[in-house]
Amino acid sequence: MEQDVQKIIKALNECLAALPQQQLQQVTHIGISGQMHGVVFWKTDKGCKWSESGTGPAFEAEQVSPLVTWQDGRCSPTFLTSLPRPQSHVSLATGFGCATVYWYLKNSPDFLKAYDAAGTIQDYVVAMLCDLKKPLMSVQNAASWGYFNCRNKSWNTDILKKSGFPVHLLPEVGDPGSIAGRTACAWHGIPKGAKVGIALGDFQCSVYSCLTERTDAVLNISTSAQLTISMPLGFQPPEAPDPSSAVTYFPYFNGDYLAVAASLNGGNVLATFVGMVAQWAQELGFQVQESAIYPRIIQAALAQKHSKLSVHPTIFGERHLPELLASVSDIGASELSLGHVTRALCRGLVENLSSMLPVQHLEEMGVRRILGSGSALARNEVLRQEVERIFPFPVVYGKDVDAAVGAAMVMFHSK
Repeated sequence: MEQDVQKIIKALNECLAALPQQQLQQVTHIGISGQMHGVVFWKTDKGCKWSESGTGPAFEAEQVSPLVTWQDGRCSPTFLTSLPRPQSHVSLATGFGCATVYWYLKNSPDFLKAYDAAGTIQDYVVAMLCDLKKPLMSVQNAASWGYFNCRNKSWNTDILKKSGFPVHLLPEVGDPGSIAGRTACAWHGIPKGAKVGIALGDFQCSVYSCLTERTDAVLNISTSAQLTISMPLGFQPPEAPDPSSAVTYFPYFNGDYLAVAASLNGGNVLATFVGMVAQWAQELGFQVQESAIYPRIIQAALAQKHSKLSVHPTIFGERHLPELLASVSDIGASELSLGHVTRALCRGLVENLSSMLPVQHLEEMGVRRILGSGSALARNEVLRQEVERIFPFPVVYGKDVDAAVGAAMVMFHSK
């Protein structure tokens, strides 16, 4: 899965240009977050080109590779097992930055020779804004790349060097909440010299925007799905990961960790189901827009309070079980309606998350309520009903969970 960096930066510029100039001129700190795990490569001093836009100076990507995202599937399980064992508490998976670099090293080494810097897309933006000669990456993003030891905050340099990994591409690493530098020039009205925070993980920033009590768990169902709890103060992750464990420990802020059950299956499964229904209709000679199907299957499912159908919805596998497929069982003749199937699918999505981080474990950790968020949860009442059925805690919806808000809050609290 690759994305065009030029288009991403163009969209970023359009967003900034749409903000009120008067407010932009008062900005003193910039917090930046983005999707973890991915990697983009660029040429130092030639990574971008600054020019005047209608709202002041702006940069556009220049000698930059496509962004290889966390959803990239080029690293097969066989390829991953051929790589050196990391000294990290995080299991390596396809879509992780270091795994992607290894793939290029083995399959297209000339590609890497064109670049001398790398980072996540958010690290690239920080480097361009501050004119950094060497990219700077937070512990959050470094851990998401693999081959990073969170205990001593360092890359597995010796392990990587022995296997010929281009360690010169690895960014320097700093603490989340620290300042990476200052804007090298004005940016859409934001003054030159504004402090720019080290780039953060979007997931951590989303949690930071809403998590106020350690007794809260955060359940997010958007494209994918996550269930998260805070670990006790002073917690340190194990030296090595349990490859079969569905829970990962994400570095948070101030040395804290989040326990995260991160499923690859969320709203994307519902979208695939809707796409399948649309395709079947088309094959039968009917034209139905997917946007019209979604509300109708929700209404049909709301009419069916129960379904004995059992759906294991893992069509995208899971990081700890990459070859896992989906299945449907307990199919009875009386439960073949669209409503029954949609109800069972929604329940299966929530049950899958609950199997990764069980209710008993949440209770042992002192969880008292769940903060529900994410686009799929917001627009799907059936999904909300199943969350409330499966988890024996009060569920609070509508908490503003937003990575951009979280990044801004981190900068505000670090002033």
